[in-house]
Amino acid sequence: MIADANLIPTLAETVSRARADLRMGLPVMLGGRLAAAVETTSAARLALMSRMGGAVLVITARRAETLRLAQYDGDVARIEVPADADPAWLRSVADPAGDLMTPLKGPFRLARGGDVAAERAAIGLAKSAELLPAVLMVAPPEAPPGLTRLAPGPTLVRLAGEAALAPVAAARLPLAAAEDARLHVFRPDDGGAEHYAVEIGAPPRDRPVLARLHSACFTGDVLGSLKCDCGPQLQAALRAMGAAGEGVLLYLNQEGRGIGLANKMRAYALQGQGFDTVEANHRLGFDDDERDFRIGAGILRRMGFGAVRLMTNNPRKVAMLADQGISVAERVPLITPRNRFNSAYLDIKARKSGHLL
Repeated sequence: MIADANLIPTLAETVSRARADLRMGLPVMLGGRLAAAVETTSAARLALMSRMGGAVLVITARRAETLRLAQYDGDVARIEVPADADPAWLRSVADPAGDLMTPLKGPFRLARGGDVAAERAAIGLAKSAELLPAVLMVAPPEAPPGLTRLAPGPTLVRLAGEAALAPVAAARLPLAAAEDARLHVFRPDDGGAEHYAVEIGAPPRDRPVLARLHSACFTGDVLGSLKCDCGPQLQAALRAMGAAGEGVLLYLNQEGRGIGLANKMRAYALQGQGFDTVEANHRLGFDDDERDFRIGAGILRRMGFGAVRLMTNNPRKVAMLADQGISVAERVPLITPRNRFNSAYLDIKARKSGHLL
């Protein structure tokens, strides 16, 4: 039997396994508790866990606020699962899609008191897996074999920004906006999505570089959606860097402000019911913005940049880079034209998210 510590998964690797398990519908063990994502777990597994007794549905405080529930545990809430609850009941509590059709839910019994580290870690895992932040948890009579096991704690709640990023490949890539361009691919060591850097020209590392942190937006960047300003901002930033002859655009895979494309489409559906961007995220159980711009700071450091002229309308990006030791010598506004589909969205960005438009 081979016994070598180098073959034992690291914490980051184990978290990556747990994230994948939840996406596939497999429960994970968190400090002696079984945790299963409501969105992906099969009816058979949900029924089995419910029969164990003492099951709780863990949701975020944001979702609890939408359901008008008391909040005893800070950023999470625990709903005792009735013995006759089925998957449809769990989904109706977790997913706001039908809230307006069935506004009166419950009555609910809330668990209170005790340590909620495992519950908080489970919600963090569900978010990092880009699933609805709703988890069924139960203490099994005996630990099932073969499941991924984690010790709950604060390190499991937000790990994305802590992942080490390694350069994987780079090659020249002439663009319409800048023929002298090079694409760099960076891979995190936690099994997460790769991130990219588009380097225009050969910017010196000893002075502030014109830079942008751009979050992936499949609908805007690829499909040309008119609901947001992402696509126009991407192209405007590349054109500005091309005109300047140098710059670096970081393309971070944090779709939908970090909630993933599926949840972004859920938010769009809620917007169709009359909620704004922030309200839709809250009803789903997310915060206003789940992105982690420490990733961008890490890539800039790996590329040798310590100071930037940051193209952004978002003061949070400026503050995050400064907190991570990247000097922001100047904030360069990036204003693009409005249209009748995104005007209200831009107003909300300014009023509720502090964007300088």
